[in-house]
Amino acid sequence: MLCNDVKRVVYFFLDGSLAEPRKQDYSAHLQLCPDCEARTKIHQRLRIFILKRLRPDSAPQRLKQRLVRTFRAMSGGWA
Repeated sequence: MLCNDVKRVVYFFLDGSLAEPRKQDYSAHLQLCPDCEARTKIHQRLRIFILKRLRPDSAPQRLKQRLVRTFRAMSGGWA
């Protein structure tokens, strides 16, 4: 695997969606290329940072009720 390949698939590697042979090639490349290893670590830290801030908070119950009423009212005009 070349550095350009690593740049293209870094997110697939980090989310675990690379096929096993590609994952092994990626890992082997990181052993040989300190720049790609550093870049991968930066992407990994950024990914963790973003995921921590994108909590799956639910909308407040009052907002949900208003949306349901609005959608029901709108669907009556579309039927």
